[in-house]
Amino acid sequence: MSGDRPTLPPVRLHSEAELARAALAAPLLARAARLARWAGPGTRVGAGGELVEEQLPAAAEALGLTADEDGAADASEAWRIAVDAGLVDVTDAEDEDGEGTAVAGESLALLTSGSPQDVLTTWLDAFDAVFADATAPVLDDFADLIGDDGELDFDRLDWDPQAEADFLEGVLGNLYLLTVTEGGAGEGPVPLPALAASMIVPDDMGEPTDDILEQVSDAMMRLDDQFRLLEPIGLVEYRPVDEALMAEEGEEPAPPVDDEDVARYGMVRLTPLGLYGVRARMLEAGVEAPAVGDLADKGADVLLDGIAYYPEAAARAETEQWLARHELPSAVRELLAAARGSDERGPLRRLHCQQALALTGPEAEPALREVLDDAELGGLARVWLAERGAADVPAPPEAMVFWLAVDTIAAQLAVDGDLEELQGLVEGLVGQHSGFFDAAWRVEHPATADVLEAMGRLHPDKKVAKEARKAAFKARSRA
Repeated sequence: MSGDRPTLPPVRLHSEAELARAALAAPLLARAARLARWAGPGTRVGAGGELVEEQLPAAAEALGLTADEDGAADASEAWRIAVDAGLVDVTDAEDEDGEGTAVAGESLALLTSGSPQDVLTTWLDAFDAVFADATAPVLDDFADLIGDDGELDFDRLDWDPQAEADFLEGVLGNLYLLTVTEGGAGEGPVPLPALAASMIVPDDMGEPTDDILEQVSDAMMRLDDQFRLLEPIGLVEYRPVDEALMAEEGEEPAPPVDDEDVARYGMVRLTPLGLYGVRARMLEAGVEAPAVGDLADKGADVLLDGIAYYPEAAARAETEQWLARHELPSAVRELLAAARGSDERGPLRRLHCQQALALTGPEAEPALREVLDDAELGGLARVWLAERGAADVPAPPEAMVFWLAVDTIAAQLAVDGDLEELQGLVEGLVGQHSGFFDAAWRVEHPATADVLEAMGRLHPDKKVAKEARKAAFKARSRA
């Protein structure tokens, strides 16, 4: 069954309107849009669409930057994003110098008059462009590869563009997983050393070797450069590596001493917009990356199967959205119908059906009373009615009580529930019913034998555990 589990936990995204506002506020996209509005018929560009050098001081001034080398570099970067995101369209070269001109592109109007989805599509194009920049070689490190003609000899350049892209994709994927996993980083930042180590250190390695530590250190320095580039597009919030840690230029930083020292080695977190962007790249690559709300317009059968292995908070949020889009009590009847079944996933569907029903009010009662005599649903219906103090709820037959007990434990086993909680459940069931195993092995449930074996492993009393194993043997013999 574990093979059916989603690759990643579901992410809780902000609304498209909120994400679009964040995209428009991203410094790099905002600068690119300002340059696109600044550009006119006299704007000159090179053969590759870049602003010619003579235009850079004016572009920097249009952005409120100084007209020095740094301002020109920032203006050049913003212009490249404007071109790659479709905020400007570059015409073909028209003169003998090979220069062309630029006009406003279709995407520029979408930033102000388009839908939130239009804005986010443009932002994703800008993110793709920044990602490409972040995985490009740092040419300053390859000065010796510049030939006499001033051109870079790519044949001698030790750079694998696909490997570089895969590494950064993996880093962002790990950061995404840490953010969306319950018990992970959540909203907090992740230390850069830990993120680099997650890509370098093998899972089964105890004490990292000096070679591995050197690789982690190299990866940290590369990631430091990359996150500095990714922050202005709004993907991450980043605290860079403290340059004071470097004893001399070119030296590797010493290992951190304590938790406070770790922060000086770089801290990074995905923004809500970053979560959206990384997920979009994952989906494009064919990765299963669910989001809360994906199932809200689906049937109850899809809902109960879809949230089978969601973390508790995400499952509740998904169910709340589903219920909000459906009319009760017809939605309750649909949930109950979807919860039926003797297949392997049946217990888990019924568990999540029960949790969904806990979110409903009095209007659900008629539908629940309709299934009181149902062998699979009668028990959970009685639980719901009893918890709300409903009158005239018939006592369940003994067979239903034991069937519900087996079904409940089977569901907990399917999701690898909390061990202590599961042990408490087992002890409570055995303690409440004298002769529990004498009756339990006869239960007509496909998981009876597996549940009894598990009870034998979980119960701390050796005598009771032995009784459980004997009951499991009887159940298998009967089957």
